[in-house]
Amino acid sequence: MYTKIMVPVDLAHIESLEKALVTAADLSKHYGTAVCYVGVSASAPSEVAHNSEEFSAKLEEFGAGQAERFGLQAVSTVAHISPDPAVDLDKNLINIAKEVGADLIVMASHIPGFIEHIFASNAGYVASYAKISVLVVR
Repeated sequence: MYTKIMVPVDLAHIESLEKALVTAADLSKHYGTAVCYVGVSASAPSEVAHNSEEFSAKLEEFGAGQAERFGLQAVSTVAHISPDPAVDLDKNLINIAKEVGADLIVMASHIPGFIEHIFASNAGYVASYAKISVLVVR
């Protein structure tokens, strides 16, 4: 049914992604599909990494850890460096999904608050504008 699942990850907030990570792994094993973990970061130093090379290495390490943890066979990672991830994140995720050939995005969301009644959340935007299936896990 699916051939590649893309999972956006925020390495600074891994603990909030647990349900989405488990869901993506379960779907991957059920359908025998590849999983691609995607991280978007700025080139400037952050709490996660000092530079883009370190960010890429940490994302690869995360992907390998997920493969081992869940027994996944085909795991890849994409570290995308954006000039302004806060502004470009949603569009970047949709473009990356096309580039990697994903046909399902599994992404975590948060419990909506007041601000989401005015502005769409990242998951809401991706679910609204992606041309592929999006599973938002809360």
